[in-house]
Amino acid sequence: MNILGLLVAILAPLSPLGAGAPAAGKLQLQPVRESASAPRSDRESVPAPAPRSDRESAPAPASDTQADPYLYEVILLRAAPGRLLDLVEAYQARIAAFEEAALGEVHMMRHSQGDQWDLLLLVPMGDFERFFSGEQSRRRSDALDEVGGTGPDWAAKLDPLVAWRQELFAWGPPPEVVNERFAPARFYHVEMFVALPGKREALLRQREMENEFLRAIGRPDNLVFTKAAGAEWDAFTLGFYLDLQHFAEEPSLEPGREDEAARAAGFEAANRIGTYLRTLIAYHHDTLARSID
Repeated sequence: MNILGLLVAILAPLSPLGAGAPAAGKLQLQPVRESASAPRSDRESVPAPAPRSDRESAPAPASDTQADPYLYEVILLRAAPGRLLDLVEAYQARIAAFEEAALGEVHMMRHSQGDQWDLLLLVPMGDFERFFSGEQSRRRSDALDEVGGTGPDWAAKLDPLVAWRQELFAWGPPPEVVNERFAPARFYHVEMFVALPGKREALLRQREMENEFLRAIGRPDNLVFTKAAGAEWDAFTLGFYLDLQHFAEEPSLEPGREDEAARAAGFEAANRIGTYLRTLIAYHHDTLARSID
């Protein structure tokens, strides 16, 4: 079955948390969140893969999880003027019903600075066939009936709340890895990329190389997600932090250590990581986001 070819035109309108995706090539984007900064003492539990003693409990890096990819729906939303809190409330009720029905843990974040969206939702799917099977659809409909329903009913409820929308279906690490990284984090770095023609695989490799570099210098690595269908983004990464200060921390390294780690990961030098990335992409969007408590 050519599931990818049928997804947007036939299956996406059944999406439980979405409003019914538009036809292929006409999907739209969304926004992020606000902050609830954790106290400095919480920093010991941050999932940062590093040699430092306070980073010892880091979860498996993204590069080790792509051999067993898991499908997610990524929903980006910009609220209609003055309706952001209403939009958040509508989705919080929907997420609670989704999770109470044991359909998976949904993560939502709010834009702090960067791209145009206000909210980003990451919805676990598994794979297309299972997610859109009769049994799964029935369970979602039953769970969501009292919080807006599905299909046209939910679309009608969302219509006055949403100014702009985009959806992407992406392969990423399994839910246990994603949930572990989200658990202590309250601040996120979202990087979304469109590769140049013929450069998609090189872009994905660059993302993994950069993760190798980050782990080597004691910084948190990123989870990597790759496009299955939907919006234009070929890949995006999620970085997890406790707060803005944690995001901005500079590692304390001996002179030359960053260059050594960069070369070991496959780069010419630490100051060539970004310039190499620019040879692979048509454009990218960066967003800092916060959890919604």
